[in-house]
Amino acid sequence: MVSLPPTTPWGLIGIGAGLAAAGVGVAAGITADRVRTSRRDVDAVFDREGLALLGTVRGEQFELHTDDGVRLHIEVDEPGPRDPAAAPAMTVVLVHGYGLSSQSWHFQRLALRGRYRVLTYDQRGHGRSDPGPAGSSRITRLGADLDAVLQAHAPEGPLVLLGHSMGGMTVMSLAHQRSELFGTRVHGVGLIATSAGDLSTLDFGLPGGGAVARVAPNLLALLARQPRLVLRGRRMVADVERLIVRRWSFASPVPPELTRFVARIIAETSIEVVCDFLTGFTEHDEKDALRVLEGVETLVLVGDHDLMTPPRHSEAIVRALPHAEHVVVRHAGHLVMLEHPDVVSGHILDLVSRAARAGHVDEPVTVAPARRRRTAAAAVQRLVGREGRRREEVERGA
Repeated sequence: MVSLPPTTPWGLIGIGAGLAAAGVGVAAGITADRVRTSRRDVDAVFDREGLALLGTVRGEQFELHTDDGVRLHIEVDEPGPRDPAAAPAMTVVLVHGYGLSSQSWHFQRLALRGRYRVLTYDQRGHGRSDPGPAGSSRITRLGADLDAVLQAHAPEGPLVLLGHSMGGMTVMSLAHQRSELFGTRVHGVGLIATSAGDLSTLDFGLPGGGAVARVAPNLLALLARQPRLVLRGRRMVADVERLIVRRWSFASPVPPELTRFVARIIAETSIEVVCDFLTGFTEHDEKDALRVLEGVETLVLVGDHDLMTPPRHSEAIVRALPHAEHVVVRHAGHLVMLEHPDVVSGHILDLVSRAARAGHVDEPVTVAPARRRRTAAAAVQRLVGREGRRREEVERGA
């Protein structure tokens, strides 16, 4: 058990690096166990070149002002020179999760760039985007923001939308608001570690059940009115924050630089934004919107140790979308795309290829770097479900 300084409020530990993407339950108290990292296992899974680029990958940068006056930061990676007479290239849109930023798609962006047109942006109040007016931190508003981003920077051509956590909820909200896009322009959707609703029942791996989700917003609201105390708490428990990130974000050894990278991204999200979004999650219910995806190539992927959006939420999505590819990654937490980058990127590349075929889009001539299938890093077992969908579970090797 982590021993906390007696003057440090419990909630401060998670606000900086464990709360937003790692677990709102820290506001009600936590127990964190140290994770023993095996350098051999880590080196077998992570590309050192990709790790060295953490936080440095940038594309052409734009700004967009939404209809309620919020400035959004947008980046586009063009696939390379194209024939002006050619049809628009496939655009893959990466939508990040709660308390994170577009940088959380680091490894997937590297896998996609140079082959497809890649569009990323920071959601309101996150990364380099401005926060919205009080009360605007709702999933429905995020769906409208995504629509505005597409109209401004991908107004034509085929699309694949990938959403992690809150980003997946954003994609579902767009499906609710702009159903006519799906099957006509949107040919592929990836729902990564996300939920279509019933978030009030989450316990974040802590005792107390759904009461954690009900109590946390009130505790955070109190802390939001004491910014100096929050800042002091962040500085005092920096080491503990990294442990909390490991507890709620990852379920297997990761390089220390990746833990620091995640902690830095989360710490940049203000407590006011954390609080404002958190109070709206219990309102999220887009189960009906899933019907819009019935004719769209869909990937539903989750880690088997995800404490934020447990596998049962992905299972509920797949029950509504029996045609979807359902992937459960073993020994993976909520930030599965950072923890098992090659596995997730591989499935995303497969999804984009299927979407291109479904939309009769020519595959690019430029070949992206081959994704690694290291047998020392993963053992793959394919199972066929009752509806015939493919389910793949990936487990780190010894």
